[in-house]
Amino acid sequence: MDTQQAIAPSRAPSAGVVHINIRLTDGYSIISNRLSQHRDMSLLAIGLGTHIQSLPAGRRIGVKALAAIFPESEARIAAALRELEHHGFLRRTRERVRGGRVATRTESYNHPEAAARRAEAGARAGAVATSARAIDPAPAPVRVPEREPAPAPVPVPASEPPVVREPDPAPRLVPSPAAPKPPPPPLPFPRRPSAPLFDEAARLLAGLQVSAPLFALSEVDVERLTPGVAAWLERGVRPDAVRVALTDDPPVPLRHPAKLLRHRLIALLPPPVPAAVPVVPLQNCDDCDRAFRSPVPGCCGECRDVRAYADDEPCLLGA
Repeated sequence: MDTQQAIAPSRAPSAGVVHINIRLTDGYSIISNRLSQHRDMSLLAIGLGTHIQSLPAGRRIGVKALAAIFPESEARIAAALRELEHHGFLRRTRERVRGGRVATRTESYNHPEAAARRAEAGARAGAVATSARAIDPAPAPVRVPEREPAPAPVPVPASEPPVVREPDPAPRLVPSPAAPKPPPPPLPFPRRPSAPLFDEAARLLAGLQVSAPLFALSEVDVERLTPGVAAWLERGVRPDAVRVALTDDPPVPLRHPAKLLRHRLIALLPPPVPAAVPVVPLQNCDDCDRAFRSPVPGCCGECRDVRAYADDEPCLLGA
């Protein structure tokens, strides 16, 4: 009699997503799970970051260029770009190019933490090398004098103790002025960014010059400081209180109002408002008349279990 062959059980999951993958030979990009499975970013920001990482170098990714391709509005795309920049997946810097113009350079990172560690290690190595060159100059050649006859020893009186010289203190390692400075702390960012929140923050910044003429900001300054003001508004601070905290008692003369606003947005950030704990009311059970907590009246947990298993029909257990 032939031996029956055992059929291996299927390894496909009984619930959830099932991947039907086909091996790709062209037209694909490698995206890190640090971006595709990020828990602190919106799905719009994750999708936009995936699209940006799949583009070739040199492609324009401005708000208007992206809005011309996708159905989302410019405000939503701008909010998503701010999220990517806040979490380190994008970095925008302004550089001067030929002709005296200023252009924006955008860098896309697939591993922000590793890139930050590499930049920090390079800056630390450069600072140590610069400090070593500043503190330890090349030693001058030592000239050995000709041997001379030793002088006769001078007797020392017994009453005078020998003089003991203390060793020279160790040199202080002072960094060179040319050493790179540590990056400034990041600007606050709202936990739940939205277009209305950013619009209100931008209007507040643009209107500061009405009540405080010294704080006349450019369009670029308003765009950069908007996330910080949005974080204040999200924490329940009224617009009038934000305006007073940012513009009260400025230094005289005020040369850089945008830098002062950035410093105050970071240093004076209020704590988040604690979430209110909902109070569940007490109910009386319809069957046993005992008290239990529930948003709606009915039966307690034990009585619901009794009712669930009190059916007259038999309960069939699957093998």
